[in-house]
Amino acid sequence: MKSIYTNKVLKVLVIFLVGILALACDKHEDYVPGKTALTESSGDWFIRLLIDGEDIYGLGYNLITTANSADETSLWIDDHHAIWDFKTKCPINAETMKFSGSDLASNVDGYEVDVTISNGAIFKDAVESTGGNVVDSIYFEAEFSDDPNPGTIYQFAGYKRTGLAEDEH
Repeated sequence: MKSIYTNKVLKVLVIFLVGILALACDKHEDYVPGKTALTESSGDWFIRLLIDGEDIYGLGYNLITTANSADETSLWIDDHHAIWDFKTKCPINAETMKFSGSDLASNVDGYEVDVTISNGAIFKDAVESTGGNVVDSIYFEAEFSDDPNPGTIYQFAGYKRTGLAEDEH
């Protein structure tokens, strides 16, 4: 008698567990995270520092990052100590992806400098990466308040990081 009762309890338990598992696997749409107004402008970029179109310092490609500000009207630009030790917030037009600003404050680890950014723009699918992939392009000009050669305009030009090995520097 005890084994019949045990078998019924086991069957009910199995049916209950199968039901729970079936409900847990309920089909639903995958979560699609929202985008900010500056999603297309944000990311990692491999850029070259140029003066009059030439890499006179021989720095090659360096990684910078752009990210949206909380209010989505400015773009954070961070050079990760690669070129000039600056991280600043620059006004941007989200629709045209053009950005510029004068005397933008930067304070990286206590190092303060003002940066003037002009002619900044991001172009969709505009260039070919070093690995041959079509990617977004970034360009802007910058002038730094602590430059020993005042008035020098530095050009930052490059492409969006793809994450592919052939495009890494």
